[in-house]
Amino acid sequence: TKLNAEEGDSNDSSSPTLSDSDSTTLGIAGVLASMVMIYSESVLFSTGCGLPAGPLGLVGAVEGVSYLSVVGLVGYSLYTKFRTGSGLPAGPGGVLGAAEGLAYLAVFAGFWVLVAQVTNYGYIPNAVPMEGGMCS
Repeated sequence: TKLNAEEGDSNDSSSPTLSDSDSTTLGIAGVLASMVMIYSESVLFSTGCGLPAGPLGLVGAVEGVSYLSVVGLVGYSLYTKFRTGSGLPAGPGGVLGAAEGLAYLAVFAGFWVLVAQVTNYGYIPNAVPMEGGMCS
């Protein structure tokens, strides 16, 4: 077995390439999703309950999509880090780098809020509000 690939035999690319428009779009979406997640976590930390569902459940939907987007962005960043040795490129105007940093901040804050929630309130609220639940 070969332990090291020969120069011409290597099939790893230096970094997953994104066009400028893709980087900008991903960066703007990542910044917005991270801001929604951080706001949601601040509401949870201060009240013990998450954001209300809002009209037609739109606030809850935006919140849920934001959480999934941030986790996806962090996952993509970690994949890129392990594959290439460096994180995501900064992108035009540094927007993708800002989104990456905010996403990590939001995930770190989420763990901190989770510990505080259990310590201060003794429960974790359901993702979907229940009739007669703690946060109704």
